[in-house]
Amino acid sequence: MNWFYFPYFYLATTLLWVIAIVCLFFKKKSIPGFYLSVAGLLLILSFTVILWILLDRPPMRTLGETRLWYSVFMPVIGIIIFKRWNYRWFLQYCLAMALVFLTINYFETETHEKTLMPALQSVWFVPHVIVYILAYALLAASSLVAISGLYNHYKKRIEQTTIVLADNLVYIGFSLLTLGLVFGALWAKEAWGDYWTWDPKETWALITWLAYMLYIHFRYYQPKSQSIALLILAISFVLLLVCWFGLKYLPTAHNSVHIYTN
Repeated sequence: MNWFYFPYFYLATTLLWVIAIVCLFFKKKSIPGFYLSVAGLLLILSFTVILWILLDRPPMRTLGETRLWYSVFMPVIGIIIFKRWNYRWFLQYCLAMALVFLTINYFETETHEKTLMPALQSVWFVPHVIVYILAYALLAASSLVAISGLYNHYKKRIEQTTIVLADNLVYIGFSLLTLGLVFGALWAKEAWGDYWTWDPKETWALITWLAYMLYIHFRYYQPKSQSIALLILAISFVLLLVCWFGLKYLPTAHNSVHIYTN
C-alpha cells in the first residue's frame, strides 16, 4: 500500500472532520460532531497502523510521517478536552490543525522506504519520536488556548478556565518534552558516543524546552499576569515550530544529523 492510498484516507477524513467542525458550531449538533470527529480519527489512525505494518518499520523516518502522527494526536487531545470540559471551539481548532498537516502531506510527495539507516535501528527511536510528537501536539493545543485567551483578554472577558486549561496542557506537554530530551540523549550516546553535541537540532530543542520552562516559572511567580503568560506561551510555540520545521532552512543546520529525510 505504502503512501499510494493516502489520498483516499485523506479525502474521507477531511470530509468527516469538515462536517464535524460545522456541526460543532451549533450546540445542539455537538454530539454528531463529536462522533464524526472520532470516526475521522479512527480512519486516519487505521491508515497509520496499516502503513506501519506494510513498511515493516515505524512510520517516523520522514517529516511527512511525523506530520501524520501529529494529525492523529491533535484530534485525540481535542476529543478528550471536549469530553472533559465540553469546549466545542477547542475540538474545532484541533481538527482544523490536524487537517492542515494532512493537507500538507497530500500535496507534498515523499519517499517512504522500508530500510532504516543504522542510527535509526535503535530501541530509543520509537519512544523518542512518539513522546516528542505527542508533546508537540499538546503544546500546540496549549497555543490554541493562548491565542483564545489573548483574544478574550483583548475583549476584556478572559476566563480563569482558559489559563487553567493552558497550564494543564503545558505541564503534560513539558513533561513529555523533557522525556524526549532524555531519550534523545540516551539514543545519541548509543549511536554517536556522546549524550550531547550541540547539534543545531539539540540546541533548538533546548531553547524550546527553556521557553516552556519560563512559562511555568512565570505562572508560578506571577499568577495574576495572565496576558503576559499567554503571550510567552504563544511565542514558545513559534520556537517549537522552528525546532520542528524551520530548522532545515537555517544555514547552521545543513550539517545536522537530525534533519528529517524526504
